[in-house]
Amino acid sequence: MNPANLFKAQVAVVVGVLILVGCSAMTGHQSPSAALNDSAITTKVKSSLIADSVVGALPIDVDTNDGVVSLNGFVDSEQERMRAVQLAQAVTGVKRVDGRNLVVKR
Repeated sequence: MNPANLFKAQVAVVVGVLILVGCSAMTGHQSPSAALNDSAITTKVKSSLIADSVVGALPIDVDTNDGVVSLNGFVDSEQERMRAVQLAQAVTGVKRVDGRNLVVKR
């Protein structure tokens, strides 16, 4: 992926996260500050995944609730699954990573 396309993808992720944060804060499930912190974590995790040469092209959904990151989607190998979890764990503010719904295609 060339740098221009990578930047566009990252911008799209950030915009999407901001929209979701607004919706999440309006539901009353989280305080606005907690939703904002979770959205920042989600953005950082998604950016780390996109920038990584192993998992960057994979469609992995990232959700964060109270610092717990859930990874959802399909990967081609156990190595890719482990790498995605590792990248998420390395993000500041992440309390725990749930990779149970990150499924290796058979």
